[in-house]
Amino acid sequence: MDRLKRLVLPLLQEQLEGMGAGHLPVEAMLNASREADQGDLSLPCFGFAKALGQAPAAIAASLAEALPDHEALASVTPVNGYLNFTASTDWMAQTLLSGGDAQFTTDEPRTVLIEHTSANPNGPFHVGRARNAILGDTLVRLNRLWGNDVTAEYYVDDMGKQVAVLAWALEHLDSEGVEGLLAEREPPNPRWTAKQDHERVRFYQAAQILRQESDDKASIEEAIGQLVHASEHGDEAVLEAFEAAYQPVLDGMLTTLERLGISFDRFTKESEFVTNGDVGRLMEELKALEIHGEADNGAHFLDLGARGLKGKTDFFYRRGDGSSLYATRDIAYHRWKWTQSTALVNVLGEDHKLQAQQVGMTLEELGEQRPEVVFYSFIKLPEGKMSTRRGNVVFMDDLLEEAKAQAEAVVRDLRPEYDDEQISNIAEAVGTSAVRFNIIKVSPEKGFTFRWEDALTFEAGSAPFAMYSHTRACSIANNLGDVPAVDPEKLPVLTNAPDGLRQLLRTLCVQRDVLAKAVDEHRPHLFAEHLLQLANAYNAFYRDCKIAGENGVDTFYFAVSELARHRLKEGLNGLGLQAPKTM
Repeated sequence: MDRLKRLVLPLLQEQLEGMGAGHLPVEAMLNASREADQGDLSLPCFGFAKALGQAPAAIAASLAEALPDHEALASVTPVNGYLNFTASTDWMAQTLLSGGDAQFTTDEPRTVLIEHTSANPNGPFHVGRARNAILGDTLVRLNRLWGNDVTAEYYVDDMGKQVAVLAWALEHLDSEGVEGLLAEREPPNPRWTAKQDHERVRFYQAAQILRQESDDKASIEEAIGQLVHASEHGDEAVLEAFEAAYQPVLDGMLTTLERLGISFDRFTKESEFVTNGDVGRLMEELKALEIHGEADNGAHFLDLGARGLKGKTDFFYRRGDGSSLYATRDIAYHRWKWTQSTALVNVLGEDHKLQAQQVGMTLEELGEQRPEVVFYSFIKLPEGKMSTRRGNVVFMDDLLEEAKAQAEAVVRDLRPEYDDEQISNIAEAVGTSAVRFNIIKVSPEKGFTFRWEDALTFEAGSAPFAMYSHTRACSIANNLGDVPAVDPEKLPVLTNAPDGLRQLLRTLCVQRDVLAKAVDEHRPHLFAEHLLQLANAYNAFYRDCKIAGENGVDTFYFAVSELARHRLKEGLNGLGLQAPKTM
């Protein structure tokens, strides 16, 4: 409750100054209570004990006694060395219904470039790859909800070995040969014959088998290496061949992401920074640095150990033949990105930590800033890590179809009066949202094992649970029609308010605070947790507070319901979930 904190803080500081502890960081110490039954804000008084020569419990009791009454506070209670503040229900209602919580921050909006996904365009999205896209898109949405000016960017890896393998395979293999090589693997799903990402990934997988098992594997590897070498030197013909190979795959990948509500503002190719000369100029700058070194084979590196890097301290940025490495091009890309925005956020898998550190340290050596990086752990199958190369994956397209099918079965059972189109639309919204939320709700740094039953659950704690609360509020608004607006200055006295009302008001009051924390710390799961709490709170309010009855409509309760409806929709949209009016 940031607004409540701003009201309470001056009262506290005045008393502490009088007691001789005004120099202590009270603002940093006063924070949201860990548990709702403790109040809304808590001040631990242990840090004042030495300065005041008193026990924390005595300090808390003295402050509780000395603090003046305030309309925003229902109670100030000392408990075991803590001073707990509970917001007044009347104040929360008046603040929310007058729009007083809209001015929730003094921070200036930022211009943010969020780079996410950037998956190699060599096959369809599987569930593991999609975590990057879902996390990245949710960060984009939450930043926009907060008020930041955001660019969502896809960095296209259009010149690496993955693309070279695909290009070689499409040139040298045919469909019959590919299916022969993949005979022991699961056959392609006929549903996706029109999606090139599903067709071409089999060429890529067949080529990977040949690279390992063919009698000609040495010559195949040499041919692929020549393609990579040519691309890294900016060979336009090779880069065009690469694009012809990967673009249909990328188009198919983007179609899948579009179904999840994920889109991009800009696509930037890795090769652009080679062909425009940026990478060449960068390598000359790096050569002039104090920590530059050259290996016996002619490769160039930076000794980042001299700047504190542990472990693998030599950062190679140029091969002996003069070509650049991926990380070198990444540095050139980041220097360009800093000309486009005042804040950079990258979403990367945990296996990129070392390279991200090397890139960040090199940028600092060049006088640039590091980007902010969100690392995420991988999603595994019960039998191990997913791999497009090995073919042990759960494709996102298949998961979304299964989610929709299961949702359709539920909707048909609950809503037999709906026609096929209504059922299909609702099932699509529910299925895609359930899959997306299953990934968002887990903290990025935590890995988890993918299980179908978890991904497709429609029970409490899932996206459909929050979506249904929104449809309930929509149904109330639709059934009651035009209801006179309530005057925020003439609200009923709420001294003995129902528990459900207070729970909902409190949850609405902290929504901006949770959003701020989720954006600032790049932790979208915090907002997902809040959305579930809001849905629970709305259901408790619906249970305890009769909006319409024999005596007509309670305009105050209706106003609270409408505010909750708007905030539920805002929260669903912020997480990229659907907010249907009927379910």
